[in-house]
Amino acid sequence: MSAIPTPSTEAPADENYLRLDRQICFSLNAASRAFNGVYRVVLKDLGLTYPQYLVMMVLWEHGALPVKKVGEHLRLDSGTLSPLLKRLETAGLVRRERSAKDERSVYVHLTEEGTALRERALLVPVRIATATGLGLGEIEDLRTRLDRLTTALDEAALEETPGCAQG
Repeated sequence: MSAIPTPSTEAPADENYLRLDRQICFSLNAASRAFNGVYRVVLKDLGLTYPQYLVMMVLWEHGALPVKKVGEHLRLDSGTLSPLLKRLETAGLVRRERSAKDERSVYVHLTEEGTALRERALLVPVRIATATGLGLGEIEDLRTRLDRLTTALDEAALEETPGCAQG
């Protein structure tokens, strides 16, 4: 059975479902763009873009990691991640270093400046939470629902990918 439902050919789809304002994907995209606008303002003082901030959060949380693991945490491929890391390295916030055990693996380390930036970033989540106009419980509920949605969509896409095991 397919994870991505297909409409019945017997009953016509409700025309209202083709309205832009009824599309969850559009609502999520619009919210994402709005978040990016707020983050652009809030992160300006830190000298970071939103994607750079995400990399820094992963490193602040986990410490030095292989580039591949950073990408897994952020759901980014190396082609997207490499330019981000290069800019962070140029800014003096991280350094990349080949693993002594496996030269194919490159680790990302925080510099002293990158570690110190964490203190300045502590108010970012508070400013973002305030900007949402939601209470902390609402934010947590929304995040939980979005995580559940992401998991369901990942599973549906995986089951639809030719050559993937279904079961």
